[in-house]
Formats: sequence, structure tokens, C-alpha cells
Amino acid sequence: MHRFFLLQTTLDPGAPVDLTPIAHQLRTVLRLEPGDQILLLDGSGAAFPTQIQSLDRSQAWGRVLSREAVHTEPRRPLFIYQAMLKADKFEWILQKGTEIGVSGFAPVISQRTVVRPAEKVRRKFPRWQTILREAAEQSERGVIPRLDGPYDWPAVLGQGEGVRLLLYAAERERSVGLVQALAGIDPLTPVSLLLGPEGGFSPEEAEEAQAAGWRVASLGPRILRAETAALVAATLVLHQS
Repeated sequence: MHRFFLLQTTLDPGAPVDLTPIAHQLRTVLRLEPGDQILLLDGSGAAFPTQIQSLDRSQAWGRVLSREAVHTEPRRPLFIYQAMLKADKFEWILQKGTEIGVSGFAPVISQRTVVRPAEKVRRKFPRWQTILREAAEQSERGVIPRLDGPYDWPAVLGQGEGVRLLLYAAERERSVGLVQALAGIDPLTPVSLLLGPEGGFSPEEAEEAQAAGWRVASLGPRILRAETAALVAATLVLHQS
């Protein structure tokens, strides 16, 4: 069943619902017709089977049939603070991270990031929100990951919930592995990951992060691309929950 997030719409079983915001997708892209059923989501973790009642080029209406719980969300909240990468790589992390089950993302402007002005990063947010929504629909999630920031380096050091881990490749031979860092931690405890840009974090940034309470962890002896590291780390964290 096709899934759509309607975050600004009240969804009540038995009540009519305005489907006009997704009328083009229903009629032109998916070629659905009145009588067909779709699944609406309000972003709270609930799903609402809905029958299309009317559908034309300019508007669409449906009727909510019932309310169901969505059981596809990971038990452990995971938030990724990712130093900015080139646009396609950062968007790839957003898309695939959403599919994996990441709870939220925030772009970070660090010493070696390619895209530096915060305002330039902020202008990308509408596009990124669309990527998150579409990935959440495709992967059958019940919520859309949160998008925060952008944060400059001093600001991000005060962010993060639960276990806060800095992935720092330069210390990989002396730092604890990511799986080891989570050993013995309650599987419901939130995890925050701070990941670097293509050139990694500088030694000064790593020292400042540790002084602010971030614990250094590694993904093993090999050097991974920034976008690879983000998804490997997310997979390992969520596998532990």
C-alpha cells in the first residue's frame, strides 16, 4: 500500500481527509482511482488506512478507515551530527540513514568542511526535508527524522543526548571500537554520533570535543570515506539496540 506523510492534517478514523496536497502523485504518478486505498501517516508513529473518495486534477478527498500503530522504528534513538560534505554525499547520508532508522541529523561546520557559510547550508533545508520524507515513506517508517542545525563547531560541542561519541580516524589505533563503546549500555539509551568531513577532524577539534564530554571511538583499522563511515556507524549502533 502506498504511504504518504500528511503532517499538517488531522487524521481521525471515519472522518474525511483532504488529499489535495498529494493529488498529483495519486492521479498522475501512481494512476490510482477512487476506491483505492492508501496509508497516511501523521509523523507520530501512527498509520491511517484511507480510501480515496474522489480524485481529479485539482483536488482529492478520502475517508480515513482506521488507526494503526507503526512498529518499524528502532528502540534506540540515534542522532547524527555530520560535518558538511559535498552535496551529493551529504544527501546520500540523509537518505540511507533514514532507511536504516536514524532519528535525526544535523549538519556541522567544522574546520575542514567544504561548505562553510551557515546561511548557504540553511538554504538546502527544504530539499533535505523532502529527501527525509521520501526516504521515510519508502522505508515504511512511522516518523520523519528530525533535521536540526546547522551548528558551528563551538555550538555542536554542547549538543547530543545520551552516549556521545566522536568518530576520529586519527586515533583509531588507540581508541575503543564503536561496538565496545556501547557494551553494557541500555539498548534504549540515546546515542549521538559526531562525524567528520572528508578530511576528518583536526587534532585541536578532537581535543575540544573530548574536553566537552564526547568520547572518542573508531570503526576499526581501515580508513573509510566519510559517507561510508556514517552509515557503518549508524548500522552498528542500531544493531546494538
